[in-house]
Amino acid sequence: MGSSDVTNSGTGLASAKAETTSRQVVWASYLSRCAAGDQSALAALYDETSRMVYAMALRVLREPADAEEVTLDVYMQAWRNARTYSDKRANVGTWLVMLARSRSIDRLRSRQSRATREDALPDHVEIPCPNPTPEQSTESNLQKQKVRSALNSLPPEQRQVLELAVFSGLTHYELAEKLNQPLGTVKTRVRQGMIKIREFLTEPA
Repeated sequence: MGSSDVTNSGTGLASAKAETTSRQVVWASYLSRCAAGDQSALAALYDETSRMVYAMALRVLREPADAEEVTLDVYMQAWRNARTYSDKRANVGTWLVMLARSRSIDRLRSRQSRATREDALPDHVEIPCPNPTPEQSTESNLQKQKVRSALNSLPPEQRQVLELAVFSGLTHYELAEKLNQPLGTVKTRVRQGMIKIREFLTEPA
């Protein structure tokens, strides 16, 4: 390898590192805005990071429906815990992915029918690269459009419970109390809303 190749390689690595650092700074600013109650910041954070969070959840759970629900849980937790986030412990991307891994493992372990799969959990899981290829970016953008379309098409009562779950971080029991609705009704609405979103995500383009 010639000196020019080494120089170009070093420049490329430096540029990629700078881009990653810049992205982390932006994501940290989203969390700061979430801590101040800015819902649009959570939406922006979701748009830019949900692909790698979902990838981690799917890697552990191996079931798209479960991975989607864990992904939603991660952003509910990020919204609730935005004030306590510190970049001294981990950057935003790492923090979100490790939340996804932890919640995925908890979900896997909670199912008696899948207890035997615990032994197959890897001791170390590589964090998905946050730098998508052009093909991955296109696919991710299409998926985001489908999610938005699905949310907009939901009946008002289903959209309401999902928005409260995400932005207020309420449990099913708290949602039932806040909306003065039976617990079973609330659970059904959340489930139906998630099913609708999954249908939009899986239907052919």
